[in-house]
Amino acid sequence: MHTTKKEGKYSYFEAGEGTPIIILHGLMGGLSNFDGVAKYFPKEGYKVVIPELPIYTQSILKTNVKAFAKWVKDFITFMGFERVILLGNSLGGHIALYHTKMYPEKMLGLIITGSSGLYESAMGDSYPRRGDYDYIKKKAEDVFYDPAVATKEIVDEVFQTANDRLKLIKTLTIAKSAIRHNMAADLPKMHVPTCIIWGKNDKVTPPEVAEEFHSLLPNSELYWIDKCGHAAMMEHPDEFNRLMHEWLKKASI
Repeated sequence: MHTTKKEGKYSYFEAGEGTPIIILHGLMGGLSNFDGVAKYFPKEGYKVVIPELPIYTQSILKTNVKAFAKWVKDFITFMGFERVILLGNSLGGHIALYHTKMYPEKMLGLIITGSSGLYESAMGDSYPRRGDYDYIKKKAEDVFYDPAVATKEIVDEVFQTANDRLKLIKTLTIAKSAIRHNMAADLPKMHVPTCIIWGKNDKVTPPEVAEEFHSLLPNSELYWIDKCGHAAMMEHPDEFNRLMHEWLKKASI
């Protein structure tokens, strides 16, 4: 799962052949967050591609939702895909939404889970006490319904990011950009088939955020996963895959 290809400025994982599903990870997320999706969908006639988003490597001027959406479009062109399914979690969902707004002609379908884009405190409120490991650990555990999912490896990675000055500046820049790029006015004009899969116990982007996405997106279906926090594809991978596959079949994608 963790063997990535490097081509030009892009680094990505790919598996399978068929209709492309491009997965966009969140701000603190990595490619491994989608292990379950990456194992399941190649067997079902899809090509799963997970690029490493340039969250901490682009210039500060390009560290924003709109620039990342353009980066995704350039990546799709680089890969030679005509149209794709985009799946995004958290910030990745927001980038996927913005890409859908800007380049609807590239989209077959959109899947969002725990996405930012409507709810302003989804990101960026948890960094002032960055040197405090226990605080960071609690914040990481809050992402999940079951705190045990926040392994030491995950907490260490978040702690390291929060204590890297440049990464911290980029993180806060992205958080401000996410607030600035609120999608409420755009969503009613976006007619791409959209699947919303949400944890009923999400503390980062609470359930009412999912309901608002569903009410504003004209061509959307909403699915809930119980006893589940902000990263449904990590906490309940089998249920997540089942719901996503059910929706893809229903939407004939």
